[in-house]
Amino acid sequence: MPLPLPLEDSSALPSFFGPAAVEAVTALLTEKKGKPYFTCQVRDKEILAKPEEVIRQLWLHRLIHHYGYPKERLTVEHPITFGRDSSKRADIVVFDPDRPTVPYCIVEIKQLKIKGGKEQLRSYTHATGAPLALWSDGSQAVVWHRKNPNYFVEIPDLPTVGQTIDDIAGQPWTMQTLIEFEKRREAEGKKARSLRQLIEDMEDEVLANAGVDVFEEVFKLIFAKLYDEIACYQGRRGQKFLRFRNANTAAQLKKNIQALFDDAKTEWEGVFAEDEKIKLSADHLQVCVGSLEERKLFNSNLDVVDEAFEYLVNKSAKGEKGQYFTPRWVIDMCVKMMNPKEHETVIDTACGSAGFTVHAIFHVWKQILKDEGLAASHLFTMEEKPQRCKDYVRDQVFAIDFDEKSVRVARCLNLIAGDGQTNVLHLNTLDWGKWDETAKQDDWRDTYGEGWKKVRKHQAGRQSYRNFGFDLLMANPPFAGDIKQTDMLAPYELSHKANGKLENAVGRDLLFIERNLDFLRPGGRMAIVLPQGRFNNASDKRLREFIAERCRILAVVGLHPNTFKPHTGTKTSVLFVQKWNDNESAGPLCEKVEDYNIFFATQRLPSKDTSGDKILVKAPSGEPLRDSHGHWVVQHDLFNHDGLTQDGIAEAFAEFAAKEHLSFF
Repeated sequence: MPLPLPLEDSSALPSFFGPAAVEAVTALLTEKKGKPYFTCQVRDKEILAKPEEVIRQLWLHRLIHHYGYPKERLTVEHPITFGRDSSKRADIVVFDPDRPTVPYCIVEIKQLKIKGGKEQLRSYTHATGAPLALWSDGSQAVVWHRKNPNYFVEIPDLPTVGQTIDDIAGQPWTMQTLIEFEKRREAEGKKARSLRQLIEDMEDEVLANAGVDVFEEVFKLIFAKLYDEIACYQGRRGQKFLRFRNANTAAQLKKNIQALFDDAKTEWEGVFAEDEKIKLSADHLQVCVGSLEERKLFNSNLDVVDEAFEYLVNKSAKGEKGQYFTPRWVIDMCVKMMNPKEHETVIDTACGSAGFTVHAIFHVWKQILKDEGLAASHLFTMEEKPQRCKDYVRDQVFAIDFDEKSVRVARCLNLIAGDGQTNVLHLNTLDWGKWDETAKQDDWRDTYGEGWKKVRKHQAGRQSYRNFGFDLLMANPPFAGDIKQTDMLAPYELSHKANGKLENAVGRDLLFIERNLDFLRPGGRMAIVLPQGRFNNASDKRLREFIAERCRILAVVGLHPNTFKPHTGTKTSVLFVQKWNDNESAGPLCEKVEDYNIFFATQRLPSKDTSGDKILVKAPSGEPLRDSHGHWVVQHDLFNHDGLTQDGIAEAFAEFAAKEHLSFF
């Protein structure tokens, strides 16, 4: 006759584990010196049958016979290390199928209340990286999926040996799922955290000690997730559901995310090398994907990813060159005032993340959609566009930057905005004499060759890359640093003194003014961000005369001193000009006159505080105001934000432009 299980009350066991399991485990009991012992199913030795051991043996039987895990993947009393302390033991550990020394699931069967069991399991999974945790007291069980160190999600059951976590963890996700996550966070009153803040958290928790280039690895993840969202939304390659999910073991996850990244590289060429791999370890990748998966990156203007890219590029020392990304409200003001049209070419010669060109694209696209009777939704950037929109990006929009990381970010955003089309080039705008030398490099031509051909079509003369015939140029060139190389300075008029001798050093921004004017056709127009000193320093009088001789000064808009904080407190203004042109066949008319009106304005409402944090407009409820696309409304008086704020500088300039009969209004 078999020995009874040594429990005060074993009546609940058959209903939970099943009568056959209870019978099989009971059969393992033997008696020694009047005490019951189990022959352990995993350790193959006799173990004193304490009440807790009864539950453990029942769970071992269930893991082997119900879930199908082989004994080789199971262990008991597994040490859990916290720093130097290895005294803690997990009751049962199931090991990862792909990495046999790494825990896959930790099982705790101690007689704890569920809350205490969960906290203990949280600490154990955090210490080991196990993605699954199971707590049971013999009459019930709860399974959790560890999404990241601070996020446990209860799931219906433990996967069997033939299932993945994804098979159990829930329903497939779509873009609507991410939108619902957004709504839920807001409804619960959780403080909205930007993508940049999530990246900072990942740096603190994971990336700082991961031994990888933070820019490269985070860029890869954002790139892959952007592709995943648009592919799911548009059903590219038959994709119905989101793939960027932390819903499997670390090893399975890495295979899945690498495959997604490979698909993104194929779709959007010229940002990463064909053989580029994700270098994060499987465990580090799991934490990062878990942090990002519930965040929707796409909206109507890509500002979610733009701030994150600025942060990443600045960490790579872009700011040391005096080049800071222009806030998007400043860009939008410039675009509204310059009013690009579908038939016009536009270029940014110091593009950073290509904010000016991307927002020019959006401006023209809205004109096209309006012309075709179509609306722009809150997922405007993801929607399939009319062919006219794609043609505009392919043929009319160009950008250049000398910083390789910025160029890759700009290409990424332009590729997304332009549905695979981009003319962003990695060149030194100021040193055009070396462009041919750069363009002869095979790897450069592989990436930039198509855009290079299109840029050359806009040369004003075939003998030199000095003069071009673009309609519109918008740029924020580097403020800081002087150019001292004689060969670079020699071609510029502004680098020579009044007596004709060459200056020893000339500010980059000053050279950019002359260079940018060379990019414009007669009647072409420019918006350029400059240090305020260029407008009123006595030493810059010659610069102002140089500009006035070649252009009509349309407007000068003084920006708030906090505009580029926290990077710099330099006071800046935006200069708007149009090149003189008396010949209608050469370009838009801007007949040269001696006396004309100029539009002057100054931003009064700060958009950032002294720390560089955005100041948001408040709704009547006191909560930050969102527009119809779900964007936060940043405080400023530069333009009317979709009818939610007062008319500003851009609207006043439009009235001025109409009165002055400017060619582009």
